[in-house]
Amino acid sequence: MMTTSTVLLPPGGQRILVIMAHPDDAEFICGGTIARLAADGCDISYVLVTSGNRGSHEADMTMERLAKIREEEQRHAADTLGVREVTFLGHNDGEVEVTLALRGELVHAIRRAQPDVLFTFDPWRPYEIHPDHRNVGLCALDALASARMPMYYPEQLNEDITHHRLKQVYLFSTHQPNHWVDVSDYMDKKLEALHCHTSQVSNPEVDEIVRQRTRLVGVEHGYTYGEAFHHLALR
Repeated sequence: MMTTSTVLLPPGGQRILVIMAHPDDAEFICGGTIARLAADGCDISYVLVTSGNRGSHEADMTMERLAKIREEEQRHAADTLGVREVTFLGHNDGEVEVTLALRGELVHAIRRAQPDVLFTFDPWRPYEIHPDHRNVGLCALDALASARMPMYYPEQLNEDITHHRLKQVYLFSTHQPNHWVDVSDYMDKKLEALHCHTSQVSNPEVDEIVRQRTRLVGVEHGYTYGEAFHHLALR
């Protein structure tokens, strides 16, 4: 049975790892929740598999220049929301595949961050047309399982990095939400962070579009604005 919660399950002060495909993914999809968690005292880290180095309609733009622009925009957005650390893995936009190599990179990210909670894409969302979103979600969940066991990627382990088991996952951009977060007090902060992505946010109506989407999620559960997730409690 689906239940509605006004507060995200992890209490303040826990470590949160957000694994996403591109700069601006988190701000568009769950920026209000990230801002709320940061305000509650959580230690939040981002890992971005790509730097969004193909996300431009400018004919004279290069992939190298765009990557630098978007990485800087993402750092500003993360600072705005209260995220402590941002890591870019440097894969090409649109070329993310489910590989053992990428799984290993994400295993290392999980072991390094030692998070209590993971946020990532729901890879089983029907009709998700962006392969990076699907594949980042799949690789992140595969990495979660591998990060627990010391004989997976043992070369990563040392005095500072150990295998790690986390038990809480929140999948965003999901078709089957079972957990909703009231972000009414953090909507302005979400939009402020979103506008840090100046290379991407050109539509003058973007604020109203984002407000409307977030409002539709919220009103069904008694909030002015809300964000939805599929929560997995793991053993």
